[in-house]
Amino acid sequence: MKKTDTAYPSKPKLKIYKQELHNLQIELVKLQKHIISNQLRIVVIFEGRDAAGKDGTIKRITEHLSPRETRVVALGKPNGHDESSWYFQRYVRYLPSAQEMVLFNRSWYNRAGVERVMEFCSSSQYEEFMTMVPVFEQMLVHDGIQLFKYYLDISQKEQEERLKSRRTDPLTQWKTSPIDAVALRHWNDYSLARNEMFARSHSTLAPWTVVRANIKELARLNVIRDLLSRTEYKGKTPGHILPDPAIVFPYQDEALKSGLIEP
Repeated sequence: MKKTDTAYPSKPKLKIYKQELHNLQIELVKLQKHIISNQLRIVVIFEGRDAAGKDGTIKRITEHLSPRETRVVALGKPNGHDESSWYFQRYVRYLPSAQEMVLFNRSWYNRAGVERVMEFCSSSQYEEFMTMVPVFEQMLVHDGIQLFKYYLDISQKEQEERLKSRRTDPLTQWKTSPIDAVALRHWNDYSLARNEMFARSHSTLAPWTVVRANIKELARLNVIRDLLSRTEYKGKTPGHILPDPAIVFPYQDEALKSGLIEP
């Protein structure tokens, strides 16, 4: 089997990055107009390790979109009412109505990741989730919701550097949490949880898309390109929206074996 080239493309120069981002954000505005005029509903899920770049990517997507039809959902720790309800009930209330795009900064897949690793849920609760999530997502898609699932993948070294910067930067210290302190110690546990999540929740109707996110600028540009390339809207400019397959690609087992996805 031919070995996969896992090298990253070069980081774009700042001027080029800003121009590319500007062009893509214009395309996003076109997409939103299409969503509104056609009464569409879109859900975009962002998952990944702590400090993978979910906040920054979402910010670039929503920066110039109408806040009336764009919602970002980033839920905190569940309360007693949440814990005593059907697991998905907490998330259903945030699903989009017609004309809306909702972006989940972490989603129901908390149960497959941090809750699994940190033992915030029982083994039976985890198994119930993994059994139900394909059915739940199938219901969403069959009801007309367009569902996009992105996993932002970073290396252990990159996570360590970002978490360290987060602790010392006064503008990002608000992001720190007790979970950060043990994230690196549980690196292998999170990898195993991620791999099982992919294996059991990747499907034709609700596939996972992996984003190699060590270089934030490349990750942001290519997530937007991928999202635009997989949606239809009036006035699309094809030359702006071709994602780089070295950065963003559909999940496949071979990507784990080849090292394209971080071990």
